[in-house]
Amino acid sequence: MTMKQRMLAVLKGEKLDRVPFVQYYNMVDNETAWKYIGRDNLGLLKWTQVHQFITPDCVSEKIKFEKNGIRGQRRIIYTPVGSIFEEVLYEKIIGGGSIKKHFIKEKKDYEIFLFYLKNIIVKENLTLFLNDLKLLGDDGLPHVSLGRTSYQQLWIQWVLIDDVCQHLVDFPDLMEEVIQTMNNIHRKIFLIARNVAKRYQVPYVLFPDNITSPMIGEKYFKKYCVPLYNECAEILKDTGTLIGVHMDGDLKALWDAISQSQVRVIDSLSVPPDNDTDVKTAISIWPETRLLINFPSSVHLKSSDEIYQKAMEILNQGGKTGRIWIQISENMPPDAWKKSYPAIVKAINDFGM
Repeated sequence: MTMKQRMLAVLKGEKLDRVPFVQYYNMVDNETAWKYIGRDNLGLLKWTQVHQFITPDCVSEKIKFEKNGIRGQRRIIYTPVGSIFEEVLYEKIIGGGSIKKHFIKEKKDYEIFLFYLKNIIVKENLTLFLNDLKLLGDDGLPHVSLGRTSYQQLWIQWVLIDDVCQHLVDFPDLMEEVIQTMNNIHRKIFLIARNVAKRYQVPYVLFPDNITSPMIGEKYFKKYCVPLYNECAEILKDTGTLIGVHMDGDLKALWDAISQSQVRVIDSLSVPPDNDTDVKTAISIWPETRLLINFPSSVHLKSSDEIYQKAMEILNQGGKTGRIWIQISENMPPDAWKKSYPAIVKAINDFGM
């Protein structure tokens, strides 16, 4: 079987010859990783999308800068009713960005943001998706993003989490209008995803929500996330396309809510020792769900034997179900993969099916 066939077998509930080992595209340079462990031992997931936003009355600008030797970027959104901006600084070693100044800080910023949201035209655009399909070939699958749901998008992309919570209390009607406007944008994306799924047999689409229970809680998860997941599932129900969510944090407080949803793929499920939901539990409480398990980031620092044992533990808990694969979808310590990738591959091959 090719890596793509193995990954599809997991998603479709078909027989496979071994549990797939997968990484996000170029998490480690693909060609370098393949030379190190063999192309047949590493599949790929590549983030892509099938839609685009057009804002005819708004303009975005990106300005690069440096602060204390650290690379940064300011992004400004100009609208006819004013402008908002964010500032991001990038880590020197890993290169990941962290927001130091958010777009939205006070009530007047939401008025500008609302204009921007209402100005968005959602259109189908398959250029990136089709290029990615060709690029991946038999090595993997497109990770088709629908965008984050409203609450998650607000605190991750637009507003400091403390401010989001305060704003929900201070001006609930305005926040409800913002959230409903964001949901309406999503509904247009769902219809595009439905058309593309039928034409190209897309195995799943994904909300890149970065769910972790301490940041959302069961109440807000049920209110702001689950209804959108289920609405999308209903729209896509006759296409064979599964609904997936990137859930990379602590999930125990959300177990029941996830069970009651129509989510059927959990991307980047982060297991102990880093987080609180192990494979055995997840397999049991979500019997229809495919688990794309992120190998715990902290374990990459351990010895080869310990890495092997952790991989074998994951496999023993869920490998025979045919509903899991092991992947690298969260940041690793630099160069740790040279020790961990061979140990994980050895465990997979020793485990068999």
